[in-house]
Amino acid sequence: HYVLADYNRYPVSKHRSCWIHVVGYLRASRKKITKQEAQKLRSLKLTAPCFLDNIPCRARSKRRVTRKKSTSKLKNKLDSGSFECYLETLWSRLPADKRDLFTRLDCQWFAWYRKASYREKVLSWVKRKEIFSTKYVLVPIVCWGHWSLLIFCHFGESLKSKTRTPCMLLLDSLQMSDPLRLEADIRRFMFDIYKAEGRPENKQMIYQVPLLVPKVPQQRNGKECGNFVLYFINLFVKSAPENFNIDNYPYFMKNDWFNAEAVERFCERLHALACNFH
Repeated sequence: HYVLADYNRYPVSKHRSCWIHVVGYLRASRKKITKQEAQKLRSLKLTAPCFLDNIPCRARSKRRVTRKKSTSKLKNKLDSGSFECYLETLWSRLPADKRDLFTRLDCQWFAWYRKASYREKVLSWVKRKEIFSTKYVLVPIVCWGHWSLLIFCHFGESLKSKTRTPCMLLLDSLQMSDPLRLEADIRRFMFDIYKAEGRPENKQMIYQVPLLVPKVPQQRNGKECGNFVLYFINLFVKSAPENFNIDNYPYFMKNDWFNAEAVERFCERLHALACNFH
């Protein structure tokens, strides 16, 4: 951001120095200017020599200044903004050939869909995603302050397919909270997506699509749910079969899929990457 000159108190056009130091002064004063004003400053002619190099400066102090280390937001419960930031970083690091099998929805869309005033808007956003063109659709969910991951599998296939079974997975790291309390909203969401796409399947067929809740590793406290969802996404994208067959369920999604230490290491690496990425 540029800094704005206080023209009444500090008229830039009368300043007798180079434009770099004008901007430096204004930045230090936390004043904002527009890009056009900054370009105007650059065009100013030097009306007097710049004396900055002649100003005596005190030697740098040898006293050590202790700075607090930046705290990873992954150590706290994630809000939707932080979650999307970390997910964007994670997504950029996943293999391209794996990413091509997936579509991912914004983490707020399901929560907004549950509000009648946003429902049509969300469905129009989902339609633009063309989710039936990919094998899997990742739907991060945050409801009642808790994160879980919904995955649509093979929604582009016929609901009668035997080898590529259309189904839904709900991965929840806090199963004691009863993940299936969202089932009615999930099935309504699924039905409305089919309806918005003009698909030929009838309501009875759509509501018979299996909703599976595998017994995945569980979080140890009330703050880790968002971290687990990010890790679910990371591992599922890397390991998902090309054709999800319900006969082989739950595949790798078991109680011993990973341990708590693996999640911690993953979060540390992801936070470091996010700091560099952004």
